[in-house]
Amino acid sequence: MSATTKSRSRLSVTFTSDIGADAERPEAQSSSGGQGKPKSKISQYIALSTVPLVLVLGNSMLVPILPTLRSELGISQFQTSLVISLFSVCAALIIPIAGYLSDRFSRKAVIIPSLIVYGSAGVLAGFGAIWDSYSVLIAARALQGIGAAGTAPIAMALVGDLYKDGQESQALGLIEASNGAGKVVSPILGSLLALIVWYAAFFAFPVFCLLSLLGVIFLIKEPKRQDEPQPISQYLRSVKQIFAERGRWLISSFFAGSLALFILFGVLFFLSDILEKPPYSIEGVRKGFVLAIPLFGMVTTAYITGTVIRKNGVLIRWLMNIGLALMVVSLALTIWFNSNLYVFIGLLTISSIGTGLLLPCLNTMITGAVEKAERGMITSLYSSLRFFGVAFGPPLFGWMMAKSHTIVFVTVSALSLIALALVFFLVKPGKQVQ
Repeated sequence: MSATTKSRSRLSVTFTSDIGADAERPEAQSSSGGQGKPKSKISQYIALSTVPLVLVLGNSMLVPILPTLRSELGISQFQTSLVISLFSVCAALIIPIAGYLSDRFSRKAVIIPSLIVYGSAGVLAGFGAIWDSYSVLIAARALQGIGAAGTAPIAMALVGDLYKDGQESQALGLIEASNGAGKVVSPILGSLLALIVWYAAFFAFPVFCLLSLLGVIFLIKEPKRQDEPQPISQYLRSVKQIFAERGRWLISSFFAGSLALFILFGVLFFLSDILEKPPYSIEGVRKGFVLAIPLFGMVTTAYITGTVIRKNGVLIRWLMNIGLALMVVSLALTIWFNSNLYVFIGLLTISSIGTGLLLPCLNTMITGAVEKAERGMITSLYSSLRFFGVAFGPPLFGWMMAKSHTIVFVTVSALSLIALALVFFLVKPGKQVQ
């Protein structure tokens, strides 16, 4: 449940969990095993964290092989970019539908078939590469995007169903860290797999998907629903009412989260491009390790942040603003300090640490701000915008890079400053988020 205390100067958001602590409650009983013993929190955490991990691996593992894919299939640069962008766009468009279905039926009823579609389409994409068929490959990637829509975004809503208070923020921090960890290891893993054969990543990914699928099926016990699903007309009215009451801070939060990933992926695209050129000439696995440095800063920070915030509204607000401030300052400094690689990577790492402070706080607020019946839709809309940020980061950065490197960092610094202003003035949780 959630309640909003309105005032002209301050928005106070209070969160409570849908899952009670008492053993007598049905939700608590449903999370127990057959002998009445609760399922291991660690095993559930691991199973949940694999979902965003495979989501990232299915896209980012392909980045190192894109030049080879282009030469092997004889396609243009634009066609090559669609292998990544079409996946993200399809996912972003389908995510709200997946969110509604998860609210109407159950989270696992959406996640499980989505993982099956996601992994199966990966196999099809691999055969498309073997057959030198771009049409089969790109159709499979679009299908993968549709499958991806029902994975990590719904897992975020499931966390809100399963946990409360500090456990919820910790689990959300772990999901964000897992997402970031996938970004860290995927370029390295993709480069290593390419040493076997250039299309090996397409066939390796479904193996990870299968492991995640087994974890979700056997390690996660979803709480049973106590209420009948709302008719779609009533459901849409409820979602509309949520935005009427809390739209200012929700939309500001959505913008900040999508912008953070837009900048993260765009900057990595920028860094990946300059590393391969003189005077650096860093390629392959070595480049993967360099790209992993700022991402590792984000992963570590995201997990620690999710562990310590424990729904402390004051701390959440401080960390969101500090994170965005770090992004503004570090990205602004790169306008003048981008010629020295060590300084440049250091500044990008500071920006990534800021992202790691911001995202778990936004996740905790957004998942807890609405009732369970509409949580899937709200978290899915948020995730959809994040996917659009990922999809449009590299091409827009490439367009700006063609004009001037200075324009790139002036633009992202200004956008970060706008996000900071929106969050500072419009996103104000109460002293104690419960």
